[in-house]
Amino acid sequence: MGHLDHAALGWLTPVLSYVMACIGAALGLRCTVRALGATGRSRRNWLITAASAIGTGIWTMHFVAMLGFSVSGTDIRYDVPLTIVSLLVAMAVVCGGVFAVGYSRDRARALFLGGLTTGLGVASMHYLGMAAVRLHGDVTYDPVLVGLSVLIAIVAATAALWAALNIKSPVAVTIASLIMGAAVSSMHYTGMFAVSVDVTPAGAVLPGATAMQFIFPLAVGLGSYLFLTSAFVALSPTTGERAASASAQEPVESVTG
Repeated sequence: MGHLDHAALGWLTPVLSYVMACIGAALGLRCTVRALGATGRSRRNWLITAASAIGTGIWTMHFVAMLGFSVSGTDIRYDVPLTIVSLLVAMAVVCGGVFAVGYSRDRARALFLGGLTTGLGVASMHYLGMAAVRLHGDVTYDPVLVGLSVLIAIVAATAALWAALNIKSPVAVTIASLIMGAAVSSMHYTGMFAVSVDVTPAGAVLPGATAMQFIFPLAVGLGSYLFLTSAFVALSPTTGERAASASAQEPVESVTG
């Protein structure tokens, strides 16, 4: 059995991956709240931004955490096409979940569908990302822990979407995103503890790219995307703020009279 290390770089990767998950969640929830206050094309664009933010956050979290993953006795490589597919799946499935919430008439059903879809998106992204791992040996999973990780993902996504729909204050959104970040991270590490690797040492060169060649630059790029989008969203006024500034510019008599 190969000894698995989930934090080969110390506390850096778990902390950084948690931060990425939180930023993605915060941005996604903020955009979902914005979408619900908008209509037409504006609503659709906010929802797409929300989905891309959550999807990117989840994906970056997973692979930043994977930078700290090592197995004694073997190198680790990543299958490039499959890794990119995992990113697209994360975005597409989260998109479905977010749109279910954004356009549904029935709140409870929207939450159930949105949470289920988004949670399954997180889980499928995780296991696709794991399927992209190449090493010398056989990877096996503990089915109970895999099931638990999927359940955590669904519950977390539902809770976060509920928060997005019911809570508007910045403090509450921050708390919701910290919880969602924690949930995504715990789903990840639960899924990782389900893994065991039977190493068969071999001299052959593994196919795929090393984490530093491929994962690291991509994570930096996507991380930058999240930060830039966060700044843009934070600076653009909400519908309510626009209305408030418009009414503030009206003469006082019309308000009192």
